[in-house]
Amino acid sequence: MKIIAVIPARYEAKRFPGKLLKKLGNKTIIEQTYLAALSTGLFDDIYVVTDDEKILSLIDKVGGKAIMSKGNFDCGSDRIASAVIDMDVDIVLNIQGDEPFINKSSLSALIDVLINDKNNEISLASLMTKITDPKLIDDPNTVKVIFDNENFAIYFSRFGLPFKRDKLLPLKSYKHIGVYAFRKNALIEFYNQDMTPLEKSEKIECLRYIENRKKIKMILTEFEGISIDTPADLEFAKLIWNNNE
Repeated sequence: MKIIAVIPARYEAKRFPGKLLKKLGNKTIIEQTYLAALSTGLFDDIYVVTDDEKILSLIDKVGGKAIMSKGNFDCGSDRIASAVIDMDVDIVLNIQGDEPFINKSSLSALIDVLINDKNNEISLASLMTKITDPKLIDDPNTVKVIFDNENFAIYFSRFGLPFKRDKLLPLKSYKHIGVYAFRKNALIEFYNQDMTPLEKSEKIECLRYIENRKKIKMILTEFEGISIDTPADLEFAKLIWNNNE
């Protein structure tokens, strides 16, 4: 079974253009993310898929493999699928380009879900963590997930989930962390489908799978990482990085 990681690395970002080329430590964010994925030792290959020649060059300089995107895409999964469509692989992990603090144990847990699913009933696995800050529950930038008794995703939303009609009910809310392990065939099928109504409304690509009745296994983790979406996020990431060196 061949397992690869693919890191989508789009240059433009609405809230922080060019963020992947900003420095974290002595390298750029995209270089640090690539090296973090490499250091896990979990993958047969790692690719960075980008629309930018500078990112392509940086990954080449650190000895990595980079691929230029084959078009414009609305989501990272489509960008990844277009790059791996002709590759002979079984499992594809999507690691976001702005996640330099990626956690090996969480990635390993995602891979194990698909390896241990002998009947190939699970299309993809993803991560979630408990929300401890109540302000995040109603924050549209924080994607929430609800799931069934076997931890299969029921729905993802930017709205606060679940709604608590009884305010005293001790029900937890969970944040979706956008790291995925896909079966290649499920990823390519996703790529060949049109965007679905709920996906368009919420701007959450996982909903395309839900609307097409695919199984998404959610893995609970304490790892949350630091997604670098704004200059303030980068300054915080620098503090953490410097403390860990």
